[in-house]
Amino acid sequence: MAKQQLSMAGVALRFVAAIMLTFATYNPEGVSYYHWAILNWTEFDPLKALAGVVLLIGWTIFLRATSRSLGVFGLMLALAFFGVIVWALLYYGIIATDSSRVITYLVMFVVAGVLTAGMVWSLVRRRVSGQIDVDDVDGN
Repeated sequence: MAKQQLSMAGVALRFVAAIMLTFATYNPEGVSYYHWAILNWTEFDPLKALAGVVLLIGWTIFLRATSRSLGVFGLMLALAFFGVIVWALLYYGIIATDSSRVITYLVMFVVAGVLTAGMVWSLVRRRVSGQIDVDDVDGN
């Protein structure tokens, strides 16, 4: 079994991957799979299908890891955590609420943050508590 360690670089890489997955699927700038393939459904071709399958694989990896790592209660806590941060940014006027584009970006960063939390939570729990997941136990 490879020894897995938590580092800031590892968390950052997972966050970058989550951002890339989220923004490749949809973004308010109009350069995304949604705008390229879904809105242009009449010109659907094998390249668009392949890109869709690759995105689906990415979402499956992130969502399965997040659901297995956090569970329902942990997912609610992660959403609450990022939700309160967004609330504070809006409440204190750090981010304006008059633009739907800004709100869309906030939601996308929250989704990426929750996915990242799900990807690193097992490593955090192991480091803090010393407990390992059943999936991490070597069969030898």
